[in-house]
Amino acid sequence: MADITRKNPLASFFMLFGRVIIARIRLLGQYALFIAGSFVQLLVWPWHTNKIVQQVYFIGMKSVSVVCLTAAFTGMVLGLQGYYTLVKVGSEGLLGAGVALTMIRELGPVMTAIMITARAGSAMAAELGIMRISEQIDALATMDIDPIRFMVSPKLGAALISFPLLTAMCDVVGIMGGYLTGVIMLGIDPGIFFARIHSTVELHDVTGGFIKSLVFSIVVTTVCCYNGYNAHRGPEFGAKGVSMATTTAVVISCVLVLITDYILTSLLL
Repeated sequence: MADITRKNPLASFFMLFGRVIIARIRLLGQYALFIAGSFVQLLVWPWHTNKIVQQVYFIGMKSVSVVCLTAAFTGMVLGLQGYYTLVKVGSEGLLGAGVALTMIRELGPVMTAIMITARAGSAMAAELGIMRISEQIDALATMDIDPIRFMVSPKLGAALISFPLLTAMCDVVGIMGGYLTGVIMLGIDPGIFFARIHSTVELHDVTGGFIKSLVFSIVVTTVCCYNGYNAHRGPEFGAKGVSMATTTAVVISCVLVLITDYILTSLLL
């Protein structure tokens, strides 16, 4: 085999390409099994209710301030940019509908997922990574305690609860940010602002935003937990391995949120 690759560079290229593809497929299979195991352990009785409540507080409650702050300024920017765009065509009365639909359909779920990834997702990856390199996960397995059931499934259950609630909060705060800019600062009639929202926003818009938030919760939690759980398999070891796993988890989660958002938008429209 070595003689063939030495004499034929094209064969060497295809062998290297095949190894890369097989490694990626193997990684994808491991990730799929990780997701399946997390869901199965989440549904197994008895449920770790106390742990889920603790994670709801950590993922949800502690993210309220950063999500609301981000949503407020996002809504204000949408109101400002939307007004100066719509006023050119004499349609500034549609500002409320534009801000509401943009927040509910797209920016609400996406911004919430990205903010939670930055605050809670990185912490989840680092926590599991430290437990892995300090052999705490191996100790749980030695004591016949499923590490995924003990450490990952409560986080997944809490994310499924927290993401939709924070998304709803982000939508409301973002719309109020648009109201602050459009009505209070730029003088649009408040009745027209809210009337356009009432006549334009439909139930499937809100439902689509919540569906996105649920999918994002699965993506963010499983990617961050998977990278932290397998921190020892990376090219680096020790503290550097944990830092690399955390960085990888945040970057991949944000990219997958945007990719998933496009796929879901094309399916839900």
